[in-house]
Amino acid sequence: MVETAISVPRRRYSWLSDLSVQILIAVLLGIAAGIIWPGSADLLKPLGDIFIKLVRMLVAPIVFCTVVHGVASVREARSVGRVVVKALVYFQLVAALALVLALVLVNWWQPGAGMHVDPASLRDSGAISVAASARKVTFGDFLVGIVPNTFFGAFADGDVLPVLFVSVLFAFGLLSLGPAGKPFVDGIETLSRILFRMIGYVMVVAPIGAFGAIGFAVGKFGPSSLISLGHLVVHFYICCALFIVLVLWPIAAAFRINFPRLVRYLSAELLLVIGTSSGESVFPRINAKLRQLGCRESVVSLVLPAGYAFNHDGSCLYYATVSVFLAQALGIHLAIPQQIELLGIMLITSMGGAGVAGSAIVMLATTLSATGAIPVTAVGLILGVHRLLSSAFVPVNVLGNSVATLVVARMEDALDRGRLETELMNGAESAIAA
Repeated sequence: MVETAISVPRRRYSWLSDLSVQILIAVLLGIAAGIIWPGSADLLKPLGDIFIKLVRMLVAPIVFCTVVHGVASVREARSVGRVVVKALVYFQLVAALALVLALVLVNWWQPGAGMHVDPASLRDSGAISVAASARKVTFGDFLVGIVPNTFFGAFADGDVLPVLFVSVLFAFGLLSLGPAGKPFVDGIETLSRILFRMIGYVMVVAPIGAFGAIGFAVGKFGPSSLISLGHLVVHFYICCALFIVLVLWPIAAAFRINFPRLVRYLSAELLLVIGTSSGESVFPRINAKLRQLGCRESVVSLVLPAGYAFNHDGSCLYYATVSVFLAQALGIHLAIPQQIELLGIMLITSMGGAGVAGSAIVMLATTLSATGAIPVTAVGLILGVHRLLSSAFVPVNVLGNSVATLVVARMEDALDRGRLETELMNGAESAIAA
């Protein structure tokens, strides 16, 4: 069900009241604070951590409520299966495009060539800690990880995929009750609206969270980390920009979605994840805004959570770019067959990311461990700039999942074209306050 905006007397618009402007100012102030007072990094870190924890606290129940209500409202299990299949096929095709683009660009640019790094010099405590977190990846382990140990364990662990599994299973059970389950469906909808109200309260402190998160990153690692590995950072930002322009924009245009206006519509959320490097921090608002754009609730409630579990376009760019960069820096030659094998492994490891700040570095170590061609401790090379890299790939993840949801809705004829155009034309001011 799409919530409608409450009619209130029109008042003069102040640009300072725009959340995207507030977050942008907070990010810039955070960068300045990190540069001027680097010693304040440890004081700023809790601000970002508390905000992310506040949102993560609500993400699992919101996923559960939206998925259950969306599936139970369909009244036809076959439609649910069709939406899921289309979404998964789309996810894998776009992820493959991201990996190919990243591998082609990093092989052509070669940002790590000529560094001649000695692997023995990378065995610091940070690199060893990340290496120890790496785990072997098999398809069997991936399937086992979908099913939680207990029903409530799915919500306690914080991973989106087990929550999605439990939600769909519960929704089908509710769907089988027919009319007898309607009171419970209505109760789920009411609970969902309460949770979105809670997110609205949390978003009031979003600029403070963005300020603390980006201030900590700059203060902790300093501008020197950007200078020392600036070649990689510049390369990766260009790679993300090319993916947006060459892949996401044409896909949106093919389905008659005004991409520049969509980016403007989601500007507050994109700026927030640049500051926090956590895709989960904006999940509730993205969910609400996509429904406000005219996407049918049943599609949003299935595709968006599935995207957070399976569809990490920006992370794919990161895994491919950094893996080959590390090989180049260590003087390790990766032949084309080895890179194709690497691409296949990344298609699996990219589905294991939880969308949580900092998880990508562990998944990178997992990818390196699975290939065996690059020492896992090599991740020590990019620890200093990982936060800068995540500020690029996490927004790409969020934008990619937003486009995916709109595309699948368009394929399902579950997108109100008139409402989409009106909302994008009016901008985010008309969006509901999630």
